[in-house]
Amino acid sequence: MTLRKATTPTDPASDSAAMMGKNAPTKSVAGRADAKRSSGSVTTAWATLSTAASLQAAGSRPTGLTAAEAAQRLQENGPNLIQKTKQTSMFKVFFKNFSSLMALLLWGAGIIAVVAGMTELGLAIWAVNLINGCFSFWQQYRANAATSALQKMLPSYAKVTRGGQAQKVLVEELVPGDLVNLKSGDNVPADGRLLQADDLEVNQSALTGESLTVTKEATAMSATEIQAAGRFAERDLVYEGTAVVKGSGTMLVTGTGMDTEFGQIAALTGKVVAAKSPLERELDLLTRQISIIAFVIGALFFVAAVFLVHYPVAESFIFALGMIVAFIPEGLLPTVTLSLAMAVQKMAHRNALVKHLNSVETLGATTVICSDKTGTLTKNEMTIEQVWLPGGQYQVSGTGYEPIGVVTKNGARIDLSQEPDLLQLLRVGALNNDSFLQVVRGKHEIVGSPDEGSILVLAGKADYDLPDEQKKFQKLDELPFDSERKRMTTIRQNQTATWAFTRGGIAEVLACCQTYLVHGKILPLTPILRQQFLTQNDAFARAGLRILAYAYRQLAENETTYSITATEHDLTFVGLTASQDPPRENVIEAIQKCHDASIRIIMVTGDYGLTAESIAHKIGVVQGNDVRVVTGEQLTAMSDAELRENLGHQIIFARMAPEQKYRIVTNLQEMGEIVAATGDGVNDAPALKKADIGVAMGVTGTDVAKEAADMILTDDNFASIVNAIEEGRTVYANIRKFLLYILNSNMPEAVPSVLFLFSNGLIPLPLTVMQILSIDLGTDMLPALGLASEPTEPGTMARPPRKRSEHLLNRSVAFKAFAWYGLWESLIATAAYFFVNWRAGWPEQALASSGEVYRLATTMTLAAIVFSQIGTVFNCRTKEVSLFKTGIFSNTHVIFGVICEVCLLSCLIYIPFLQQAFNTTGLHLQDWAFLITIPIPLILIEELRKSLLRRRQQQ
Repeated sequence: MTLRKATTPTDPASDSAAMMGKNAPTKSVAGRADAKRSSGSVTTAWATLSTAASLQAAGSRPTGLTAAEAAQRLQENGPNLIQKTKQTSMFKVFFKNFSSLMALLLWGAGIIAVVAGMTELGLAIWAVNLINGCFSFWQQYRANAATSALQKMLPSYAKVTRGGQAQKVLVEELVPGDLVNLKSGDNVPADGRLLQADDLEVNQSALTGESLTVTKEATAMSATEIQAAGRFAERDLVYEGTAVVKGSGTMLVTGTGMDTEFGQIAALTGKVVAAKSPLERELDLLTRQISIIAFVIGALFFVAAVFLVHYPVAESFIFALGMIVAFIPEGLLPTVTLSLAMAVQKMAHRNALVKHLNSVETLGATTVICSDKTGTLTKNEMTIEQVWLPGGQYQVSGTGYEPIGVVTKNGARIDLSQEPDLLQLLRVGALNNDSFLQVVRGKHEIVGSPDEGSILVLAGKADYDLPDEQKKFQKLDELPFDSERKRMTTIRQNQTATWAFTRGGIAEVLACCQTYLVHGKILPLTPILRQQFLTQNDAFARAGLRILAYAYRQLAENETTYSITATEHDLTFVGLTASQDPPRENVIEAIQKCHDASIRIIMVTGDYGLTAESIAHKIGVVQGNDVRVVTGEQLTAMSDAELRENLGHQIIFARMAPEQKYRIVTNLQEMGEIVAATGDGVNDAPALKKADIGVAMGVTGTDVAKEAADMILTDDNFASIVNAIEEGRTVYANIRKFLLYILNSNMPEAVPSVLFLFSNGLIPLPLTVMQILSIDLGTDMLPALGLASEPTEPGTMARPPRKRSEHLLNRSVAFKAFAWYGLWESLIATAAYFFVNWRAGWPEQALASSGEVYRLATTMTLAAIVFSQIGTVFNCRTKEVSLFKTGIFSNTHVIFGVICEVCLLSCLIYIPFLQQAFNTTGLHLQDWAFLITIPIPLILIEELRKSLLRRRQQQ
């Protein structure tokens, strides 16, 4: 059951009956869910109730529900499952691949070809469309299957008490009112109110993004305490999807399934409607542009054929339809799909799993990355970096939980036997500790608190013999950490004495200290020294480090009662440790690459502002002093206009709630940015879904985050995002290279028809419609596909992202295709046509309009265009870099495509039934000699142009 929103009573137990209405929960999940999303969350109301009042409000009892009650509530409330976003049926996903604007254009082109009497051509176009759609669907299906394999967030079973008996039940069968037993290592299976807690600590990073554990107790809270604590920080509440890292406890289930905070964020994510990717929008625009060009050209040729050449209307119409089909790039869609698919495969080898092909190019267009901190930019592994003692300071190398590193003093490695003060600090920290390290698949992991784990790693680096010390100092008792006194004490006994070892916040530990340890001596702790210790603590805090203080005392022989008041006094202060969640490997280099590529990085985290700013400076996310740190509370008070003004500066968002991350992404998109959002927790999911490209962590990521994301990092490394961005930019560049390649052939294909029409038929048609189509659907295809595999050009990540206003078919591409490459190819093709006629006696004799000479002339025109395209495909491989620097033979796919192109041309020329279909004939040896030389001048002329371009840029 989830309570309706209510005012907080002074005595929570006294008003519980008024708040509940009935003893048994009967409200449906959907009905309760509507009431939960305000900052005064209904879930929070449970925190104000005593344990007895909570049981009463939930209609439960200390012995738990009976089996019959649990069955009834399961029927009323439904299973404890997070409902996935309604999935599009596989049929619709399959059909979508055949219904894009470009696909529709190809279906239409096939129909036009059939109407024009070219049935085989129409079938070929449809086959290309069909194969491309199936290939695209298969790629998406494989990505979704791989994503499903990563969904391993929630536990399978929970330990509950029902009817006074402990039993294991499936997590999905939990109901409100159940009593669930928790212990270290368990995932919390539902939202709940703690009835009992024994030294319980929970990792809530999946909800909050914070790497620090939260201490939990069963004591009810007041409204003032709840407001001061902040969201998800209630000490007596636990939430689904979080993990117990220490201690044990019993929780009363207050919410299940979609009625949990976990479920509500999932529901919020499901409401986000995914927009078209930038590439999809570009292809739609390109389709409209090409359609207009093709139909305008077709109309012009129809009018010219009827009124200039006086062709019959029917023949003119068929001729115009053929020209329309000729100007439609039938190979564009399969090439785009192949280019994206190849990038997906490359990215999979670089630890990035892409769920949707178009997401690859979206990454390349990204202008802003909204990145979570914990687990994304950092390792989510607390690491002690410095140890400060009144008698000296120590540096600690190595990061994470791997026992690799050393402790140094003044640049030299320490000998622990010569450092009595450090030995005592390690003893206090390691023996006042309930955690341990274990090796899982060759990697060291912490079982328990990250803070305690970092102390154990420090002890290992300092060569502290923990097993031997544990044998010498036997544990007698423990005073667990609590959020009020912020200390923890363990009582240990060796052969000579009994000791109290204490650690915690410096102010709380110093309050219990009267002396301090320096060079093995215990001296009085003066007010001046206290202030010096606090000043050192502040210096560490400003650096964004987390500080723990350590103290101890020897107990008297008659001290046998170990209470807080009796034990935690007259302590001897030892020193401080300063720790930090270390940056991930290669993250600094990756962030610098983003800066070089003019991609902004905005840290959006649930962590504290000071810590976030320190990490941001350390890894290079922000630079200089002009940095704005905005907290969740401050963001709530901002208007959208104020938020956008702040987004124009270097900015860090700290203590963010899920809705706020979503709001940040939305405002960036409205500012014209293409946004990539990263994260691993449930709290990141709405922003991941809203962003142009959502990137989830595959190892630490939650189900909800993975489902919302477009891409999953299998190594959780931010650097993999930068690699993916590079691939995305390469994909877009290669699509543009392909577009340039196929468009330039349209010019030499069109010029023969223009000569025919504007000479009023005096120049017979140098190239037939079927020959034109043999280029578009035949010889051009494989070299064009080879361009899809072109590697990344140097300098790709040194340029800013393309502007939204910059389209695939822009002025530069159009000019280069039609007025540069196309012009040279047109001159060469026309020269080839007249060359054959010149050998046959032109101009003394009229140009041949039929017979062997005419067939030879059109064949030579076709072959000249094909060999011109061979030169052009090499020219299109690079934008500015010299082909000779890249390597003529470096792209084996292009070489293979060229070989196939020549083979196909030979088939069209020499196979009889193809000769008949395409109006071709065999060429002479001297014709081949002429053709083979065509690519050489084309390549050399282009190399000269690129050289002049590079020289101008250098100047």
